[in-house]
Amino acid sequence: MASSEYTYKQGGFEVSEQMKKDFDRDGFVIIRNLFDKEELENLKKNIENEDGGLREMAFNQDDGGGLNLTMIQWTHPGTDVSGIIARSKKVVGISEQLLGGEVYQYCATINMKEAHSGGQHLWHQDYGYWYKNGLLFPDMANMLLAVDKADKSNGCLQVLRGSHLAGRVDHKRMAGQTAADEERVGQLRKVLELVYLELDPGDVVFFHCNLLHRSDQNRSDHRRRAYIILYNRASNNPAFEHYNASYTPIDIVDDMEIKTCSNHTDFTGKQFMDLVANKNITAVRVNKD
Repeated sequence: MASSEYTYKQGGFEVSEQMKKDFDRDGFVIIRNLFDKEELENLKKNIENEDGGLREMAFNQDDGGGLNLTMIQWTHPGTDVSGIIARSKKVVGISEQLLGGEVYQYCATINMKEAHSGGQHLWHQDYGYWYKNGLLFPDMANMLLAVDKADKSNGCLQVLRGSHLAGRVDHKRMAGQTAADEERVGQLRKVLELVYLELDPGDVVFFHCNLLHRSDQNRSDHRRRAYIILYNRASNNPAFEHYNASYTPIDIVDDMEIKTCSNHTDFTGKQFMDLVANKNITAVRVNKD
């Protein structure tokens, strides 16, 4: 079985025919070193800083196993560091080549699994619930960026290789989440390979919206943060308005702006998640003031 793994080289990287085949076959591809240390450090200042950062908008979800999931979620990119990453030429370019056309940001999330306390994500497909938001086709993909090292011990992403080819699985509410039908997942696990996507900081995985995935609780001594951007094909504009973004063209920026951006606190235009409007989760804002 091919590894579906590639390494980014600045100025000399493109989505090859083989990479597209890997994505279409397996539902995911890993790209090592897509972000360097300087870019990561700038994003970390955006997530948490002396003025609060994005973490001020965090919320908790029950993980069904006695712990909480801590997340931040918004729709449009904005002009802070996280937004510049979402609008960067390299990220948008790879997304468009994998999905086969123009994309826009449907939503973005930062998942934070603190040491000894980070909650689990149950088996699900992202299209399992976006389907109900007027998205007629599964023409969507995530880019997950490892902000911290992610391995089996701290709850890295797990996927069923090729499960996107099984189509959309029924989903139901479980704990504070929307999860895939357990019996169907169990059947697919008997015939598909379970892959632990262990990533170093700066590595990314692009994965299809119908790929079944989950992650374990973090019982280790090391935190695990991941920044996830969900891109939708422009041609797949939702059939009706809802709490996530309808088609909005991306103002693409040069990759160098990820390092030079100094906006860590102005989140104008991002539109953070309305926890009341989102019927796919049950969550409580961490900072209620």
